[in-house]
Amino acid sequence: MAATVLITGANRGIGKEMATQAAKAGWQVIGTARDPGAVSDFDGALHALDVRSEEGHANLAKALDGQAIDLLVCNAGIYPARGGLDAPGATAEAFSDAMLTHVAGPFFAARAFLENLKAAPAPKIAIISSRMGSNAAAQGNGLVYRASKAAATNLASNLAVALRPEGIAVGAYHPGWVRTDLGGSDADVSVEDSAKGLWERFAALSLDTSGVFESYDGAPLAF
Repeated sequence: MAATVLITGANRGIGKEMATQAAKAGWQVIGTARDPGAVSDFDGALHALDVRSEEGHANLAKALDGQAIDLLVCNAGIYPARGGLDAPGATAEAFSDAMLTHVAGPFFAARAFLENLKAAPAPKIAIISSRMGSNAAAQGNGLVYRASKAAATNLASNLAVALRPEGIAVGAYHPGWVRTDLGGSDADVSVEDSAKGLWERFAALSLDTSGVFESYDGAPLAF
C-alpha cells in the first residue's frame, strides 16, 4: 500500500510542488487549501481547511478517520507586514494571522491527526519554518514573520520531545528563498529545487534525527 502524505497549504507554490513530486513518486497525496475549488491540476485529494481553525482541523480529522498518515507536512504560510517597527501592516490582526497560521496551525494539525499518524509504521511531522526565524539570522526587518517562524521552530523542537514516546519524528525546515508569490521573483531557489530538497530532508528524518532544524539543501541551522 502506498504511503500517505498530508500537506497543508497545498494549493500553490512549494506546497503544490511537493504534492506533485510526491504523487510522481507514488505517494497517496492529501492536500488542504482554503478554497479547493480555485485549484486546478492537483495530484491528489484536496480538502478545504483554514489552518487557523481548530474546528476545521477536527472536522478534517473526522473525514480521515481510520486513514494512516505517514507524513504530515505543515506548510501553509503567509508573509504579513514586511518591514520593521514602522511597518503600517504590523497590526494586532497581522500578528494574530501569522501566529495562528505558522504556530497554532501545526499544533492543531499534530493534535487532530495524532491517531492517523500513530496508525503509520514510521510517522513523521515536517514543519516548514524559515531561517528568518533564527536568532542567528536576525536582520531587524520582517518582524511579524520572523517572530512567528521562530515560534514555529520552537514548536517543532518541543513536539519532537513530546511525540518521541509515540514513535513520531518531527523536524523543522527552511525551504530556501523560493520564487513563489510569497518569496517574489528575485528569489534564488526554484520551487522545483526547494520541493526536491525538502523531500530529501523528509526521507532522512527519523527518531534518531528528530528535532532537527535544517535547510532544504541539508545544511543544519542554528536556532
